[in-house]
Amino acid sequence: MGIKVVASNKKAFHDYFIDEVFEAGLVLTGTEVKSIRQGKVNLKESYCRLKDGEVFINNMHVSPYEQGNRENPDDPTRVRKLLLNRSEISKLTRKVDERGFSLVPTKIYFKESRVKLEIGLARGKKLHDKRETLKRKEADREMAKIVKGKQRD
Repeated sequence: MGIKVVASNKKAFHDYFIDEVFEAGLVLTGTEVKSIRQGKVNLKESYCRLKDGEVFINNMHVSPYEQGNRENPDDPTRVRKLLLNRSEISKLTRKVDERGFSLVPTKIYFKESRVKLEIGLARGKKLHDKRETLKRKEADREMAKIVKGKQRD
């Protein structure tokens, strides 16, 4: 069961607290799959929306495939449908409506030759939360540097 991560959204972990993650399939054309396989996908400004009991991803940029044909989509940031179970969609709908969660794509990967998208149920971070996260990362980096220096001695 090989998983090959193509792209991840590091900004999502900086801007949000990710409480729960879901794995979703994507409705794509063949040339989009080939382009994603080459790593020409960007999740930075993308977001997910619930509409009429379905989940869609907006602003995910998939560059056109160079050796593509007329099947290449005109718009690289077109809205794409996500494939989730009915129970997962109803759970997401409840959480987004009740508690003010957002749906944020965190990474796109291949799982057994199928393109999968990991979406996170996220709460927004305040400015002081972001600063705290940066301080913690920097402290961890310093500790790792000290430990690594002592191992050499």
